[in-house]
Amino acid sequence: MENEKLTNKAAESNEENYSLNDDRRVKVLSPGALVAKRFFRNRLAVMGLIMLAAMFLFSFLGGLLMPYGQAEQFYTYTSMKKEYVGVTRNEDLRYAVADDQEFGMILQAQFMLAYGKGVDTFSYKDVDYTITQEGEDLYSIGTADGTLLAIAYKDIVNTADGMPDPSFTVKFEALKAFTNGKSSFTADGAEYTLDAEGNILSGGTEIGYISRFVVAPKENGVVITRDFKERLEEALATDDPEFVYTGPDGEENTYYISYDGGTKVWSVKQETRTYVYDKYGRPSKAHPLGTDNNGMDMLVRLMYGGRVSLLIGFIVVFIETFLGVIMGGISGYFGGWVDNLIMRLVDIFYCIPSMPIIIILGATMDNMQVDPQIRMLYLMLILGFLGWAGIARLVRGQILSLREQEFMTATEACGISVSRRIFRHLIPNVIPQLIVTCTMSLGSTIITEATLSFLGIGVKFPFASWGNIISDVNNSFVMTNYWFIWIPAGICLMIAVLGFNFVGDGLRDAFDPKMKR
Repeated sequence: MENEKLTNKAAESNEENYSLNDDRRVKVLSPGALVAKRFFRNRLAVMGLIMLAAMFLFSFLGGLLMPYGQAEQFYTYTSMKKEYVGVTRNEDLRYAVADDQEFGMILQAQFMLAYGKGVDTFSYKDVDYTITQEGEDLYSIGTADGTLLAIAYKDIVNTADGMPDPSFTVKFEALKAFTNGKSSFTADGAEYTLDAEGNILSGGTEIGYISRFVVAPKENGVVITRDFKERLEEALATDDPEFVYTGPDGEENTYYISYDGGTKVWSVKQETRTYVYDKYGRPSKAHPLGTDNNGMDMLVRLMYGGRVSLLIGFIVVFIETFLGVIMGGISGYFGGWVDNLIMRLVDIFYCIPSMPIIIILGATMDNMQVDPQIRMLYLMLILGFLGWAGIARLVRGQILSLREQEFMTATEACGISVSRRIFRHLIPNVIPQLIVTCTMSLGSTIITEATLSFLGIGVKFPFASWGNIISDVNNSFVMTNYWFIWIPAGICLMIAVLGFNFVGDGLRDAFDPKMKR
């Protein structure tokens, strides 16, 4: 008897030791904690979460820590060869018209016909014209009554530096004296001298010079001095490919000469140090990933581009979810003709060719020159509006099964309003599937934005996104020689999309009630 009492006391003692108030009792996890435990047991999901955290820190915190702005441009000095002048040796007849006379294109053509035939007269509109050879490659054209109209010549009278342009009479008499080997001439009542080098002097002052070389500046406002022309002619005479010339301002420049046999023109390029954009600058201490085509820091552009790409992804998915939940919730709860109407609308949105429509709208905004910031807003609205149909169908399918459950019968018996039944009792039960779907959609939305920006119809300069950063690689030369432009952006894009996909897969497995514990 005593042994039985002792046994009962021991049993009672053991029951007290393992009561529900004891710390060693079995703990029951809440549904949320159970989902979290399943999620964090998935190594790929945890890796995806780490990848996303790294991308968010890089994009949102990195831009705040960098000393540069996303549109800040950097400059550098570089040596450049710019087209300076074009040089030709004149072998064609040119014309100078006498004061108050006319010698148009038709008369010039008539003169060339007569010149080609070797005759000294020609007629046009019952007017006779005479041609007189004044010297080698120098002709005067006048009327039968002795009026001088124009001269045709190959040697050119150039104006000396800082002197006024000589008159027609001075040019004519100077060319006549030069072609006939004379050392002086008279024009406009003044005496002029002409030296062996073709310099025209008046009272010991040089007013011009004669040469067959024509030097034409490539840019407006460039003044070609006599010294430069002489130095250039020396280089051409000795076939020098380059020469050095010190200008009137004391600046020394190197000039490079190349000859085009087709056009018979010498092209002269000037090598100068120019302050330009630091275009495609190599990675350095100041710019760890170099600079892009516009001289902007690539690392900063990647950070701000990440902000834009991630924000567009989240906002587009939010718009899709908002519209999809409302339309799918109403369709699934009411059924009947309402369900039929909304599902036909969903079918229409499934059939819409989204990409062609976005391309057309992008081209329209380009034509209208829409502000880049407003353009981003339009892009998010368009992508969200075109992508809600899939979420609506998912929500509708879930609600069709949930509305027949006992708890929905209880809400109807309690007189709860329809909107409250849908959005407080049905939709929360769909949230796990929505979370998985939205997470998976984020990656595809970022890819879509990157594709549109790469094609030039998405995010526009000066705003950066990973897509329009990659679009700078518009030829094979940039792709092969400037890897720091497109590879980092591609890596960031890959990490973000993989991160969202890994997290989405992990959430799907965690919410699965058949998942092994």
